[in-house]
Amino acid sequence: MISLLSQGPIFLLCLAFMLGIVVVIHELGHYLAGRFFGAAIESFSVGFGGSLFERTDSRGTRWRVNWIPLGGFVKFVGEHQTPDDIGEDGEIPRAPIGKEYYEVGVGARTLILLAGPVANFILAIGLFAVIFGFNGIYESRFVVSSVTEGQPAAEAGMEPGDVFVAIEGNPIETQVDISMAVVYSTGVPLTMTMDRRGDLVDLIVTPERVVRDNEIGQKIPQGTIGIQFGRMQDATTHHQLNPVEAVGQGIVQTGEVLSTTTRMLGRIVTGKEPLGLLTGPVGIGDAGRRVVNRTMERTEVPLTDRLLALLWQMLGICAAVSVGIGFFNLLPLPILDGGHIVFNAYEAVTGSLMPERVQEMALRAGIVVLLTLFVFITWGDILETGLFNGSAG
Repeated sequence: MISLLSQGPIFLLCLAFMLGIVVVIHELGHYLAGRFFGAAIESFSVGFGGSLFERTDSRGTRWRVNWIPLGGFVKFVGEHQTPDDIGEDGEIPRAPIGKEYYEVGVGARTLILLAGPVANFILAIGLFAVIFGFNGIYESRFVVSSVTEGQPAAEAGMEPGDVFVAIEGNPIETQVDISMAVVYSTGVPLTMTMDRRGDLVDLIVTPERVVRDNEIGQKIPQGTIGIQFGRMQDATTHHQLNPVEAVGQGIVQTGEVLSTTTRMLGRIVTGKEPLGLLTGPVGIGDAGRRVVNRTMERTEVPLTDRLLALLWQMLGICAAVSVGIGFFNLLPLPILDGGHIVFNAYEAVTGSLMPERVQEMALRAGIVVLLTLFVFITWGDILETGLFNGSAG
């Protein structure tokens, strides 16, 4: 526990790096879309609460860094005034340049709301494109090196030496193709096509949920089939990508992360997976901390190589977090972008704003739901850090 607590600075730096970039880009999406449609923007804030630092630009927009470093927001003129919108001198700052928020029209407001999540997806595409552009892609064949007796793979007849060809008809090209298919398919029979000494064999394997270490050492409940597998070195090819191909691969990877996120959330909502699979700020910071530790502990590798490997891993996590936050903000919860889009849809259909009392009740309910989720997710993240079992990672 002492070892884990002593790594607080690493945890905070990782959290600030990954969550900070994603939040700023998300809010920039709202800000730029608002500017495009001529909306007056009162403040651009990173974090919540009172201001730690702020300045006002020539258009009257207050750029703020606040005390509570979780999330952020863009405040448009015409939205509900809050105590934090009062300046340091106790006065409301001069009116920013532009139209009030509700004057820009319901269509423009919907696009402003969508711009935040879209910015997150664009960020993810860009980060993945950079990773693929510098590192290329590897195509490999993955072989089963060992099978644990009594586990799903053994019961299905899988043998050491079997080579993965496809799962549910989807070709296996990366290790992630295998792990993601298994982790999020607890209790679901999967058809795994294996190459067994030149013959194709279809095995029906049903993953079962166990609490085990994931790739970075966090203990989480996830599907498993009870095998160890490795890459066939003589069947590995490396492809360098040009910028256009790298962007294309970035789009594909972002789509895959989004698909996995959607699938995971659907299984959680239907009770097929535990709520603990969701990750919040504590889990994000802990993941970054573990990646830093595991990478820098490899002292047999030159420092420059370790730092470069760390950069690519952190950018990959940041891209995945960006997809997650973009998707999460599209959920139809009243306090999120998706909830406000629902309000706009009501206005577009009826020709009038949703009654203020209904909006207030919905927003309060949304806050309760989000706070409840935050508490459960954060507690699960704390358990995953190993703080109470000595598994600091």
